[in-house]
Amino acid sequence: MNQKNMKLWLDELCQSPCKKALPILSFPCISLLNIPVRELISDADTQARGMELIAKKTNAAASVSLMDLSVEAECFGANVRFSEDEVPTVTGRLICDMDDAEALQVPAVGAARSRIYIEAIEKALTRITDRPVFAGMIGPFSLGARLLDVSEIMMDCYDDPDMVHLVLEKATEFLIAYGNAYKAAGAHGIIMAEPVAGLLSPSLEEEFSAPYVKKIIDALQDDGFLIVYHNCGGNVLSMTDSLLSLGAAAYHFGNAIDMKAMLEKLPADTVVMGNVDPAAVLCFGTEDAVRTETQALLEACASYPNFIVSSGCDIPPKTPWENIEAFFDTVDQFYQKRT
Repeated sequence: MNQKNMKLWLDELCQSPCKKALPILSFPCISLLNIPVRELISDADTQARGMELIAKKTNAAASVSLMDLSVEAECFGANVRFSEDEVPTVTGRLICDMDDAEALQVPAVGAARSRIYIEAIEKALTRITDRPVFAGMIGPFSLGARLLDVSEIMMDCYDDPDMVHLVLEKATEFLIAYGNAYKAAGAHGIIMAEPVAGLLSPSLEEEFSAPYVKKIIDALQDDGFLIVYHNCGGNVLSMTDSLLSLGAAAYHFGNAIDMKAMLEKLPADTVVMGNVDPAAVLCFGTEDAVRTETQALLEACASYPNFIVSSGCDIPPKTPWENIEAFFDTVDQFYQKRT
């Protein structure tokens, strides 16, 4: 699939009588490749092959690259813990005070593993030509939280806001450059994960997340490149005005909220995605539980034309493929019965 008008693609996806699901599905390719997570995150060709296998195995509306939220923090110098079976996680605190924030260098795109992830998109685009290919990227406040520590940044917003803003400015500068690298590689858009902002109060989200997210969206998004804003925090229902001001092409929410309640609050021309529980239901539930939960979500939300069914967040690496297939089958059967 060459570059096209992605806003038109999104419109057509919403208007289709038989909508396709668009879950954040990437890491479960490890069982298709028969490799550990550590090997997947370390090689661009392996990631592209994994994305290709998922595209062949499912009729997902788009292909999504790895949602690895340690990559960008590692570029800045954060410590990352790797394991065979789990998604990498950032450990410790890189920035402790204003001196650290001032000394923080904005890394070059391609530092650490970011080069691997950009190359994976380039390779995936040669293998996947029947649907858009989206890259994954962290949001600015969530990146700042990995550099300052999630608990610490919550207090720093009150105790040392200037330091937080300085870190966020540098995070945003890097993320715009990183997003532009994905754009240059040919990606059709980015799913930007800003989950830590969902833990903030609405006023703090407006100060410490929204301006920086909007700056990134304004710099990157156009007709051929979409930004899907993801936030799986529990406070997003009280942040809708601020979130709408971001101007994202679509909004993806986690299972911490009532999706129908969100749809009722948002305008009919705002595309909303979500939110089958990726862990309790898709990973650890039974096939029957997956069918039941997916069916219930569709019955509650499918009457809204701007709703696209998805997972609530990134589907864990060890999720059984029988459950993933039950999810897609339930979506297909639901829409087929409606036509």
